Amino acid sequence: MARMAEEPIRERRVSGQVRREVVELILERGLRPGAPLPTEAELMVALGVSRNSVREALKALQALDIVEIRHGHGTYVGQASLTPLADGLTFRALVRLRDDTRALVEILELREVLEEGLMRRVAGALGEAELSRLELLVRGMEEAAAAGRAFPDLDREFHETLYRPLGNELVPQLLGAFWHVFHRVAGVRGWANDPAPELTVARHRDIVAALRAKDAGRAQRAMADHFRGIGARAGQGMRGVG
Repeated sequence: MARMAEEPIRERRVSGQVRREVVELILERGLRPGAPLPTEAELMVALGVSRNSVREALKALQALDIVEIRHGHGTYVGQASLTPLADGLTFRALVRLRDDTRALVEILELREVLEEGLMRRVAGALGEAELSRLELLVRGMEEAAAAGRAFPDLDREFHETLYRPLGNELVPQLLGAFWHVFHRVAGVRGWANDPAPELTVARHRDIVAALRAKDAGRAQRAMADHFRGIGARAGQGMRGVG
């Protein structure tokens, strides 16, 4: 019986080692996202492990978006997106919200640190095309608010447009992950509607006005005001649930 109990533990250890070796293989060969990986049989020979160990390792790497298994076609290098991070943060927040009302606010604080910290660089990077797009998005928010419609898609595009000129691919991925977690958790907990859409629109307008004036300090303060408003609503909304 003891030997049987040891087998799953040993298999997990082997699988963990195989995962590391597959990642090393990808890096050593310089394989890019979308490139095909060796077949299961080739990996078995190259790594000296069983087919089951290879399959378990590949499944675990697929969950991390490091590899992509296309049934009937083979296994390919994944995009290594932040989707697993977003899923993990969402689960963590939902579990903690049972006892800790700050779980959602903490996610928001991380996003605030990132966005507010980048505002000075944004102020110097935005061109006329981006500023015009931001103004158009704010007008869309105004129209939606006047009609009593929510505007999460416009809000998200606004923030994505802000940081796109920085040319840092990780920034929109991180913002997207935090956005996904915040809105998914808020929706599950019954706090998805903005109780003061006109104020939200005004704060976005203030950000654009500061950027249009090339006033980096004012833009940073406007972003801080925006997040303080969201944080206050989040805290109020969470106190009213469950």
